[in-house]
Amino acid sequence: MLYDAYEMQRSFLAGASKLAGMGAGWLHNPANPFAYSSMGPVVAAGLEVFAHAASPRGKPEFGFQSTKVAGKSAAVREEIVLRKPFGQLKHFVREGVESGPRLLIVAPMSGHYATLLRGTVERMLPRFDVYITDWRDAKLVPLSEGRFDLDDYIDYLIEFIETVGETTGERPNVLAVCQPSVPAFAATALMNQDHNRWRPRTLTMMGGPVDTRKAPTAVNTLATERAHSWFQNNVVATVPMIYPAAGRKVYPGFLQLAGFMTMNLGSHLISHWEMFKHLVAGDEESAAQTQQFYGEYRSVCDMTAEFYLQTVDAVFQRHLLPKGKLMHRGRRVDPAAIRDTALLAVEGERDDISGIGQTRAALDIATGLPKSRKQYLLARDVGHYGIFNGRKWRERIAPVVEDFIEANAGSR
Repeated sequence: MLYDAYEMQRSFLAGASKLAGMGAGWLHNPANPFAYSSMGPVVAAGLEVFAHAASPRGKPEFGFQSTKVAGKSAAVREEIVLRKPFGQLKHFVREGVESGPRLLIVAPMSGHYATLLRGTVERMLPRFDVYITDWRDAKLVPLSEGRFDLDDYIDYLIEFIETVGETTGERPNVLAVCQPSVPAFAATALMNQDHNRWRPRTLTMMGGPVDTRKAPTAVNTLATERAHSWFQNNVVATVPMIYPAAGRKVYPGFLQLAGFMTMNLGSHLISHWEMFKHLVAGDEESAAQTQQFYGEYRSVCDMTAEFYLQTVDAVFQRHLLPKGKLMHRGRRVDPAAIRDTALLAVEGERDDISGIGQTRAALDIATGLPKSRKQYLLARDVGHYGIFNGRKWRERIAPVVEDFIEANAGSR
């Protein structure tokens, strides 16, 4: 019922958004006398803000056309290297550029598409041969494709890492943003345990919930205050018949978005108020920046219920990885097995999703790795999204990641 009710509301708002957009266009029309009145721009701006907020969202595009490599422009095209039911491995091919360290960016499966990391990819393209995990919206995966849980996620990462290695002949570097820090660490440990020839050369974890007992945030507190059955009964929904995955149990992306929006409701209201003022003043360029951010932020996708519930249980409630008790298909994930994959943990001082110390915990539990192969960065005055997007990411954090990867380029 929850998902059906949401679809009804979404359909209604889509029509209202279209009408509001048409109304705003009519008020901007030079042939309309009301456009020259004092109230015309105000009403038009209000309609535009509503039309943008209520419009339906699909999967965004990365949209890269080119990048600068050693001061020269290189065309960029997207290539799918490996397709699987719940995700694909995407490669950003830089035309005419033959070399560069291989970097696999692991996008979070937490309600948003991989394009949320557009700024991350864009910043790393000039110096790296970049791949990314492009996860699929669970409501589009037919039931015939089976389940997808945390074990499957780890399997996918290992296969993606091996594919990059086999394709390029080099051990790749891995950059995990937020949620995938735990499965990426687990995949790295398992590959080290197996002496896999393509085990990551380096692993960078940014704002990840490795040990949520440290500096718990509102997100962590919610997970520990509620019984596991509460999540099963209150946030899991059934995909409606209008989608290919009809009947699949999922954690809907719209619930995840609602949670994040309410965490910082005041900031979101202020952002939309500022967008309204820019539109009234005719400053479409400034308004467009806010519209672009929310266009991406509000583009959400579903997760399979089994993946979501297993993550809540293993990562946020029982803290299995830092306790050394995380299991993968009946086998213990041994953090001490990581012996030649260099680790970098990056945290934001103002991160309200992953508190200070949660990501750094990965360095502490990797007891088999020399201290010289571990590095930590606390980014001052940086929130969760600022870790991987925006000016502070580009100017202060990305250079540290680049230097760390290049410093460990000679590892065997």
